[in-house]
Amino acid sequence: MSLPEWREEIDHIDEEVIALLNHRAELAQKIGHAKSKTRSHYFTPEREHSVFQRLLALNEGPLPSPAIRAIYKEIISACLALEKPLSVAFLGPEGTFSHLATIAKFGTSSAFHPTATIAEVFSAVERNTVDYGMVPVENSWAGVVPETLDTFTNSNLRVVSEIFQPITHNLLTHATRLEDVKRLYTHFQPLAQCRQWLRNHLPNVEEIEASSTVKAAEMAANDPTSAGIATTLASERVGLPILCDHIEDNPNNRTRFLVLGYNEPEPTGKDKTSIMFSVQNKAGELVHALNAFQQHEVNMTMIESRPTKAEAWEYYFYIDVQGHQRDGNVTKAINLLKEQSLFVRVLGSYPEAN
Repeated sequence: MSLPEWREEIDHIDEEVIALLNHRAELAQKIGHAKSKTRSHYFTPEREHSVFQRLLALNEGPLPSPAIRAIYKEIISACLALEKPLSVAFLGPEGTFSHLATIAKFGTSSAFHPTATIAEVFSAVERNTVDYGMVPVENSWAGVVPETLDTFTNSNLRVVSEIFQPITHNLLTHATRLEDVKRLYTHFQPLAQCRQWLRNHLPNVEEIEASSTVKAAEMAANDPTSAGIATTLASERVGLPILCDHIEDNPNNRTRFLVLGYNEPEPTGKDKTSIMFSVQNKAGELVHALNAFQQHEVNMTMIESRPTKAEAWEYYFYIDVQGHQRDGNVTKAINLLKEQSLFVRVLGSYPEAN
């Protein structure tokens, strides 16, 4: 076939794709009408999980699996918007990693609402101002986010989904050479995560702390001899070019985010359960409590302690385990945990992110 013939064939395929996409959208609208009558949740992470698993199993290339996932994320987002436009609160401002994670999870057809604090994300969902909230819970390099864990103690929200957001830092500036950069605006976390790169490439730069990566980009945009560490999304929004990309010291750095809501996702066969509990302040009590998971062969993927703020040296414990709370072994482990603990609350079971 010649080049014009190949392009003509692509045009025919595009016509079929558009027709099929709109047929899919029509079916999604019918599902939305049915959900509105039963007051069902429009965002069902367990269904989304099964859709992606099926699509990736069907994919024989040459498109790689991440491309298929990204394409269908936007298709699902657009179809959900026809059922009901979803609104999601996140820790702002726009252009941060929290914003990127929210887009990656819900697609660009959702309505996003930046907030000033993590507590405000919880509050927005609790007041029904938004449908869902997105909060960071742990970073592979810096550890847990205490504010997120602490806010669960006074909230009835559930964890309904999770997503891992890769953390990539970029040097944004109007300068065309590193030698011309005299000042660096940065949030303290990116500064710590890029320290070695900065020592090697900008050893004598003046460092000025900013409240966020987006604020750093905005401050740097006003001076051609200044730079900021920020995301590619911040670069686009502020209009500040990227001079150097991927300046993070650890290329595998990523942050885990939780989706907050009131869903109770059905089991998928590859799930995670988040639990909060407390035990008596006695020797061996925590070991006895956690033995419930060893006894029933439930793998624990995270444990963290936080002060109760009610009594000195009293703590809540947060754990993540693999499996759904309806799975037989997980159910038995949780029941045994309740026998060994003062307080147990299941924060939610949800599909485990890749």
